This record gives sequence, C-alpha cells and structure tokens, in this order.
Amino acid sequence: MSTIPRLVIAAPASGTGKTTVATGLMAAFTEAGLTVSAHKVGPDYIDPGYHALATGRPGRNLDAYLCGPDQVEPLFLHGSAGADLAVVEGVMGLYDGASGLGELASTAQVAKLLRAPVVLVVDASAQSRSVAALVHGFASWDPGVRLAGVILNKVGSDRHEELLRAALDEAGVPVLGALRRAPQVRTPSRHLGLVPVAERQAEAVDSVRAQAAQVREGCDLKALLALAHSAPELPGEAWDPARAVAQGGAESVTGKPVVAVAGGAAFTFSYAEHAELLTAAGAEVAVFDPLRDERLPAGTQALVIGGGFPEMYAAELSANEPLRRAVVRLAASGAPVVAECAGLLYLSRSLDGAPMCGVLPADARMSERLTLGYREAVALTDNALAVAGTRVRGHEFHRTVLEPGAGTSPAWGMTHPARRVEGHVQDGVHASYLHVHWAAEPSLAHRLAAGAAARPPLEASRG
Repeated sequence: MSTIPRLVIAAPASGTGKTTVATGLMAAFTEAGLTVSAHKVGPDYIDPGYHALATGRPGRNLDAYLCGPDQVEPLFLHGSAGADLAVVEGVMGLYDGASGLGELASTAQVAKLLRAPVVLVVDASAQSRSVAALVHGFASWDPGVRLAGVILNKVGSDRHEELLRAALDEAGVPVLGALRRAPQVRTPSRHLGLVPVAERQAEAVDSVRAQAAQVREGCDLKALLALAHSAPELPGEAWDPARAVAQGGAESVTGKPVVAVAGGAAFTFSYAEHAELLTAAGAEVAVFDPLRDERLPAGTQALVIGGGFPEMYAAELSANEPLRRAVVRLAASGAPVVAECAGLLYLSRSLDGAPMCGVLPADARMSERLTLGYREAVALTDNALAVAGTRVRGHEFHRTVLEPGAGTSPAWGMTHPARRVEGHVQDGVHASYLHVHWAAEPSLAHRLAAGAAARPPLEASRG
C-alpha cells in the first residue's frame, strides 16, 4: 500500500494556464523543501521537461492509451517513489480523451485510477458569476471524479476576484488560489507547442522561478498540501523495469552492450522508462548530442534516435559531417538503429534541402499540416525493435512529410484509425514516425539490447 500525497491539476480546456499552475506548484513545493514527483497525463514530451526543471526529478508521463489503464497506477508509484508529494498535470480539458473512445486517456480517467483529488484551473478573464455554473458542470459530470477545488487564473482585479469567490462560494467549491495576469511567467510556443527546456535553459529557469513566485503569492499552499494528503492509499505495486523485462520471459543480456541515445536540443523527446528498461535488459545507455558531438559514444553497438525538433537545427545537424558519417557506417554494419519521428528525419537523405545522414532513401520537408493522434499498429517483419506480429499503440505528432513515407519493407502496418503502411526497415534500421511507450511492451527494449549484444563495438563509434 502507498500513501503518496497527490493532486491532479486539470482545466476545462487547453490554454487556460494549467501548465503554468502545475509547474509553479511543483517548483513552489520543491523550494519549500518537499521532494516532488512530477507527472503529465498523455503523450506530451515537452511539459515534463519543465516539470523536471521545477522538481529536480524526471518528469514522467501517465498515458492510459499507450500503456493501458492497468499500468497507470504502477507507473505512478514507480515514478513517485521517495517523494513527499506528487503533482499530476492533466491534458486538454478534464474529460477529453482519445478520440471516439470515451474517457480513455483523459485526465478524469487518470484521476480516478489514482484516486486523486482534482483541482480545476479556470481562465476567469472573461467571466464573473458564470464561473460557478462552469465549475458546477465539471464537478457534477462524473461522480467518480473528486473535483475538490479551483484555482482562478488571469484574474483582472481585487473586485473581479471578490465576484468570482462569491459565486463559487454559492456553488460550494473551495477557491484554492487566484492568480493575476503575469506576462513574465509565459513560456514561448511554436508549431508543436511549448519550446523545450533544452532550447532555452536560462530563460526556462527564470520562467519556472516566476511561476513558483506567482503560485506562492496567489495560492493557498497549505490547503493544497492538505488536500493532497487526503488522497487514500493506493493498493497496487510499483512498476519495476527489471521485473517488466523478466515477465516477458527474457533474461538480461550479458556484456553490457553500449546503446547510444541521441539527446541535446534537437532530440528532446523521450520517456524516462525507455532508458530504465534498456538498463534493466543489461545495456549501458550512453547519451550524446548530435549538435555537438562528432563521434558516437565509445563502444557503440546500437543507436536510438528519438523525437524532437531537427527541423529547427537542420543546418547544424547537416554541418556535423563526422557524426553523420559515423551513423552511416554504424547502420551499414547491420547494428540495430531505432529512430522515431525526428530520428527518422535525421536518417533521411535531406531535411528541407539540408543533407542529413542518407541512411534511408527518402527526403523530408516541413509541412503546414499537423499530423497528430493515437495509432494502433502491427510490426510487419522481424526487425531491430520488434518481431513480426507485435501489436503496439503509439502516437504521431509532427508537421513534416517524408517522401516516400514507407520503404519497400515498412516498419508498421497501421490498423487504426486508418489502414496504411508506414516507416522504413532495412538491415538493422527501424525508422518510423510512430512514438511508442516501451513500458507497454518491454520486449522492445530487450530485443534492442539483445541485438546490441550480438554486435561487436564498431569503428563507427570513433567518428
């Protein structure tokens, strides 16, 4: 049984300021001396970066679509181990989930699975007494959701705050905070959401500090902490990467093969559990930065290039010719190379005309069209990541186009919401737009580690 105090920070819709409030709360409680565990509902990679900055611990995702509802509590308990408080930031509106699938993957579902009280962040900038009707509707929609309080955001004046508090007092919903408009706490956005921490480290630190100060001034931290402590015990068992690998019938590989993992400002999208699973499978994870490092890590036997924003750094990535040549040599040797989204673009011949690695016979370019949504897919052939027939749930999130989008041996056969083939498999390379959470299918990490163990350290690691 676990008694981790916890809160879910939700909102009626996107754009109300819940990321600012959630991050500010994480930072304020951390500055007060608490060890805070940060979580994000859904597949978002960017918000957890700000959460990590606020707490000094990895920001983690809780996605009931990608990992299944039964994994939400175990992953939460794993991520919050040793913490005094857990703060869970919701996604979109409180009751918004996977399209056409009811409450699945919604903030409301995760709050119920965690038996956590919900605090609703309301943009009060264009309303007064009507706020009570809005909050009453959210509080009564699902009796299984415990909406325990409200934080009012973008309050215009003391008089405005008085009107809002009076209305919510009539509705019987506690007001746990009221925040004025504060431009200094805003985080810049672009085509896929907030600008990641790795791209604006100094400014991000200042922004998180401002968010903490705003929350300290405008929120009742004592009442919020008491609310978090009111959450009941959770009866489940924490997720464990070693146990997850072993339950698939696999044993850790020997020799600690080196799996190089791309990081830095261009490749910021990753789930913390991926590195943990690779380590549990027996691999040594070595992070490198394709913007700065001209060599792959010493002894590299496999390569993972995750998501991010290579389109923002195409010129710099292209200019690092020694590393591009090393990646080509590694791929040509047949070593496992797994690329997701940004990694797919990096392995292509070109990105918006800038030469990339040229491992794949395809070219990439920016697009006005946003490709976004959950997907179901099946591996069509045995490859570096999965055996044929492996079924996964994933997520696409990009404004780029790859031509051709599928090679002669595609990576995945998409089965929902539309049937199509996607991605490229050639030799040891598995490259696709699809983001997959390996905690849902730990065999992916073990297969990659085993494939790495079967390869000798190559000259490609020396650039």
